[in-house]
Amino acid sequence: MHRAIRAAAAAAGRALSSARASLPPPPRSSGWGAARWLCSSGREALRYDVVIVGAGPAGLAAAIRLKQLCRAADADLSVCVLEKGAEVGAHVLSGNVFEPRALDELIPKWRQEDAPIRVPVSSDKFWLLTKNKAWTLPSPFDNKGNYVISLSQLVRWMATKAEELGVEVYPGFAASEILYDENQIVTGVATNDVGIAKDGTKRETFQPGVELRGRITLLAEGCRGSLSEKIIRNHKLRERGQGQHQTYALGIKEIWEIEEGKHEPGSVIHTVGWPLDMRTYGGSFIYHLDDRLLAIGLVVALNYQNPFLSPYDEFQKFKQHPAVRKLLEGGTAIQYGARTLNEGGFQSIPYPVFPGGAIIGCSAGFLNVPKIKGTHTAMKSGMLAAEATFKALIEGSSMELYWENLKMSWIWEELHKARNYRPAFEYGFVPGMALSALERYIFKGKSPYTLKHGKPDHEATDAANLHTPIQYTKPDGQITFDVPTSLYRSNTNHEHDQPPHLRLRDPTVPERINLPVYAGPESRYCPARVYEYVSDEKGDPKLHINAQNCLHCKACDIKDPKQNIEWTVPEGGGGPGYTVM
Repeated sequence: MHRAIRAAAAAAGRALSSARASLPPPPRSSGWGAARWLCSSGREALRYDVVIVGAGPAGLAAAIRLKQLCRAADADLSVCVLEKGAEVGAHVLSGNVFEPRALDELIPKWRQEDAPIRVPVSSDKFWLLTKNKAWTLPSPFDNKGNYVISLSQLVRWMATKAEELGVEVYPGFAASEILYDENQIVTGVATNDVGIAKDGTKRETFQPGVELRGRITLLAEGCRGSLSEKIIRNHKLRERGQGQHQTYALGIKEIWEIEEGKHEPGSVIHTVGWPLDMRTYGGSFIYHLDDRLLAIGLVVALNYQNPFLSPYDEFQKFKQHPAVRKLLEGGTAIQYGARTLNEGGFQSIPYPVFPGGAIIGCSAGFLNVPKIKGTHTAMKSGMLAAEATFKALIEGSSMELYWENLKMSWIWEELHKARNYRPAFEYGFVPGMALSALERYIFKGKSPYTLKHGKPDHEATDAANLHTPIQYTKPDGQITFDVPTSLYRSNTNHEHDQPPHLRLRDPTVPERINLPVYAGPESRYCPARVYEYVSDEKGDPKLHINAQNCLHCKACDIKDPKQNIEWTVPEGGGGPGYTVM
């Protein structure tokens, strides 16, 4: 199994080389005067009716729905989807226990169309962990009718469905710039130049970026999308929406091939408690897929206080629990990855419409925290945005329709009912569990109050002198692993000779503030050891950035205490190469 995954990763690399060899062909459809031309900047430009950034569940659902509406109305709109991963799904990571509600609406006959959704949930357990015990609690999850899946496999299938409808899908191209007209209306995006050396000179492989112009631009970049965050900030969309800041968690995941006798297809286990402390929100998941594959992971809220906490090492620690270790012993870890996720929920939904487009999926933040699910809501948001886009382009209506329909949809109802679970844990683990039980069993989502989130995640980090350093056990190489070993399993690859995509707004902050005040937390919150302090020629510690290790999880962009790190896109096709995540 793991050899097949490696082969798939190699194929992805060959696909990237092919994609870079030539620019995308002109759009096939004849919508908005489909054309290509050379800009005064020297970049080639392509024009579409709709440009979608991100080939995840939201972006592909939007593309499919648009083309379905075109067929139903005998209309023709050209639709392009850009994806920064080397192939569709390469940057997609999720648990994932999949609720098919949105897919039932989008492709009602998906069960007859060989979708990679084959393992129904067979059991649903909820454990409270102490160091050596696993206590079974009543499961608060209702996973009947749901499936254990690989989301990276699902979006690859969705991409084929989109292409069958005439959508142009281009992996390996990273959108790095928002394009505006003279009235500051968004008119599309531009991909970054490739073949630029670290010193800014052009290498022999230099190719200028491409401008993709669209009448409507939909941003579906996933959690903490770089372009989406700029739009939200510049247009004050958070303030125009529900008003509260977003709060995040970091999910770390491995795929294992386990022994046949231990494998129970469809088995779902969630845990809370150990190894996290009583002030840190989070939990773990263990999902049995097919073919003896097991998805295991730990989710840690990024508003944790202790700067010595390392989410990566907490995950390794979790795997040493007796109830977990016995499941993994004799098995083989075959893939590793990490990604941040939105946990702000209803209170943090931004106004999702901007002049010239809209924000959809996890870029906006529709994760249902108590369900631990966001794929179905992301897809539905993409479908609602597609319907508004179609009406705007064909009938001349406003994109405001997306916002209005969103508020009348089951997304809004679902997130409103779930709004108090995550902020309840601001008061600690025990009060959080008590308030969550009250919400679920007494109020049933209809409580007369709405709790607020605490400090933004980066402000929650305490000074190091308030905590004791955490001593983590050395990895054993069988169940627990060091970071380089895990990174190898993520298939992460970047062109080394390119400008850094992880940028310090003030290069003095790490040594002047982060190291003396917070003991250099960036060396621990990053699950890829991108950041490390090394001694210079004078023996003074300096921050060194190993950008080639980056998993594109965005934790640094969120958790840095002074918000000094800016995550930007590297050359298209760089990053992890997930195949079964």
